[in-house]
Amino acid sequence: MEKIVFFGNSLIAGYGLKDPKSEALPALIDQKLKQQRFSFEVVNAGLSGDTTAAALSRIAPYLTGNIAIFVIELGANDFLRGLSPTLIYNNLQTILSRVRVAQPLASILILGIALPQWAYGHGSGYQGIYEKLAKENGVAIVPSFLKNVAGNRSLNMPDGVHPLASGYRIAAENIWPEIHTIIQARADRNSPQSNQLR
Repeated sequence: MEKIVFFGNSLIAGYGLKDPKSEALPALIDQKLKQQRFSFEVVNAGLSGDTTAAALSRIAPYLTGNIAIFVIELGANDFLRGLSPTLIYNNLQTILSRVRVAQPLASILILGIALPQWAYGHGSGYQGIYEKLAKENGVAIVPSFLKNVAGNRSLNMPDGVHPLASGYRIAAENIWPEIHTIIQARADRNSPQSNQLR
């Protein structure tokens, strides 16, 4: 069975949720896949506290098997720690390159985050990192997967960073159209009619 791997930090792992196995973002996408009768193994490769450097050091085991879609959600912890935007960019680019080398047939989806205004106010270089990576690598992107969730107190835990289950449900709706589009494009590419046209 083909896999969809969600590789990221606590926002993928489902930090603080009562039942991450059913409430975290990968689980919610898995539910949507089953509702649509798509057959994929969904892998939650999220690790709370992960930076781009830490994720890079642990990626190898998640690059095996028959991967259809590799979803990357990283960078928030780097930003919060004030790490260099150049370092963040380079680490994410290395992750993308490793996925491409190990899984050349896999589709890649970047989940971007909308940073607070302070990240943009001092020539920090943070702005546009995800969009630049997506464009330069020709991969799909959801520019702000926490759209309508981030900054909403009623949808987030008291720390103001991690969504509640209700917030993740909105996030799943934000990324589902892109996941669905990728699946459909892969199906079209692999159809007998498509093969005959080549």
